[in-house]
Amino acid sequence: MTDRRHRTNSFLLRSALTLFGAGILAIAAIFLVPAVGGNEPPLWLYLTAMIAAPLGFVLALVFALISGRRAR
Repeated sequence: MTDRRHRTNSFLLRSALTLFGAGILAIAAIFLVPAVGGNEPPLWLYLTAMIAAPLGFVLALVFALISGRRAR
């Protein structure tokens, strides 16, 4: 049971880090696209930043709450 729980927690943490990282990269790209190309960033970049970063952060919080241990 603990091995299965460990794999689930590991998957949750990897998912959270991947989503959060993608959101942060999208935010950086939103600032870099106008500076480099001089045109407006595409809509999908804004949507990725708005969805991926907060969702990754929430999943990381869920992981922290699930993997935390009770104080005795």
